[in-house]
Formats: sequence, C-alpha cells, structure tokens
Amino acid sequence: MNFLDPKLDEYVIQHTSKESELLYDLHRETYLKVLQPRMLSGHFQGRVLSMISKMIRPERILELGTYTGYSALCLAEGLSKNGKLHTIDKNEELEDFVQGFIDRSPFQNNIQQHIGNALEIIPQLKEDWDIVFIDADKENYINYYELLLPNLKSGCYILADNILWSGKVVDETAQDKDTELLREFNKRMTEDSRVENVLLPIRDGIQIGRVI
Repeated sequence: MNFLDPKLDEYVIQHTSKESELLYDLHRETYLKVLQPRMLSGHFQGRVLSMISKMIRPERILELGTYTGYSALCLAEGLSKNGKLHTIDKNEELEDFVQGFIDRSPFQNNIQQHIGNALEIIPQLKEDWDIVFIDADKENYINYYELLLPNLKSGCYILADNILWSGKVVDETAQDKDTELLREFNKRMTEDSRVENVLLPIRDGIQIGRVI
C-alpha cells in the first residue's frame, strides 16, 4: 500500500540524506541474493532510524530481527563512542552475509549478532537498554514487549516496525492472526500507563514508545 502519492514520496526521498555506499551495496546485494528483500528497512526508513539513534546517543541498543543487517547498521550510527548493539535473529543462513557487511563498516566492534530464539536470548543479556527495535515475527511482538518492559529503565525507547501492516490494521475485513496481533500490540502500548507513545506513519508504520 502506498501511504503517500508516488510523486510526493519521491520528493521526500530526494530531500533526505543519502545512504552510505556500504548501505547502498547491502541494499543491492539483498535484492540480488536474499529471499523477501521487501523486508529490508531501506534508504528512507534507514535514515529515520539513524536520526532517532543520533538524537538519543544510546549506549546500548537491542534489535529483534536482524534480516540482512541494514537497520542494525543504521541504528549503530548513533551509538556513543563505546556503545554496543545486540541484534538477534533465528535465521542462521544469513549470519555470514550480515557479518560480512558488519566487518566492512565502522561498527565491527560495536555490533554483536545472536542466532536463536529471542525469547530465550533476551534474559541472558544483562544490559540497560536505551533503544529496543522490534522488527521480528509479528506473532511475538506482544511477548517481546511484555518480557522487556518490566526491566527497561525510564527514558528507554521502544521502536516497533511494520505496525500499519500495509494498511490492514484499519481494514475490517482483515482478520488474519498477524493483523489481529498488531492491532492488539498498538492498543496495548497506547493504553499502557508505563509508556508514552506516538505512531509514525512512515513507510509501513513505526510505533515509538518511551518508558516513563
């Protein structure tokens, strides 16, 4: 679903800072070699994530859903000097692909990959997160949220991607499991007294919550 007129969308992209050469290469290689390249954050959303991270200057970032590493590299741009980003994905087939681009970046010492079940790995990471970016399996968005939130410090930001789900969240005929779970996630965050939130209609929607 196009949320903006195509001409306006193109104008927005033309007036947004360019992605780095490394990110351009990663974007191209993802479309050439990896299934479901549409899952990539891409140029515009990547610049949004980078800008948010640079505003916050986080020490620790947790990313759920690595895919090919584009969003991790964008978020890492805002890390403080000795900051660390931990990214978790269950797809071990992409591990070497992702690591190759991490090693080519300025952040090879700042990004750590984890392969496996995020619900099992998260409790093992003893960190005070500044940013949590959720972009993994939609069926577990609420589970990730409820697992993490009780241990998140005040001022931590929770970002959740694909929250408009191609517009299906407002389509009354859409009753599939993922759509219903995303509606519930949006409702839960909005009504949760532990956070304040804003839903940004950027690309497929980014929900941003700040822990009070």
